[in-house]
Amino acid sequence: MATQNAPSPARQSPTAGVLEDSLSSGDTESSTAGLEAPDASLIGLREISSLASWTVSTCKPGCGVAALRSPSTSQFWQSDGPQPHLLNIHFFKLVSIVKLRVYLDFELDESYTPTRMVFLAGMGMYDLTEFAEWTGGEPTGWVDISLEGVGPVTDGLDGESNGAVLKCMVVQVRVCENHQNGKDTHVRGVQLFARDEREGRKGRRVVGEVEVGPGAKGGKGKAVREEIVGLEEADWMGEPELR
Repeated sequence: MATQNAPSPARQSPTAGVLEDSLSSGDTESSTAGLEAPDASLIGLREISSLASWTVSTCKPGCGVAALRSPSTSQFWQSDGPQPHLLNIHFFKLVSIVKLRVYLDFELDESYTPTRMVFLAGMGMYDLTEFAEWTGGEPTGWVDISLEGVGPVTDGLDGESNGAVLKCMVVQVRVCENHQNGKDTHVRGVQLFARDEREGRKGRRVVGEVEVGPGAKGGKGKAVREEIVGLEEADWMGEPELR
């Protein structure tokens, strides 16, 4: 028999109607939210979540976008309406997403935990196309969403594939089903990453040795020589960024 979520204690429903909670792009960006140790899979990536405006279809008071975007995974977005529950992430420019992940915790959320989510992307709200679907039972922690098939990234040298990239301006997350057929949902974090183009702009130093002949003063031997062949590029010399 299908079950419904019990109302969360100390939480009150908002007034009738659709509640939309938004967060401007000026909020603090965190690339290691909810992590106790650095994640090796994030090397060479940077989080671009703060470049977007976030909205949700419904939420409980105090459990909207601000809670979802909090660096602490003890906070969460809790929906307050019929399924599917929608999260819209609207970027202000075209972005190239190479990693997308969602934080879920079945041990804490139980029947509020999503078991089926659909991910869509496009250039606007009217041309969204599904690119991934995730299903799971009792997830705990960061869940990586597959970007397989959205398009290859080439390194520009030999044309070899360097992963998958999702180029879009809008990403939508639809929570379609919850554990034990629960009505409302809990999502504790969503992060989107692009490649960090600032990597590789650092200077290099070549260290060599020079042979000293037996006729030189001090006898034969080797002298160490250092040569700087490049300088580290300053931040203001790179491409402008929208923060």
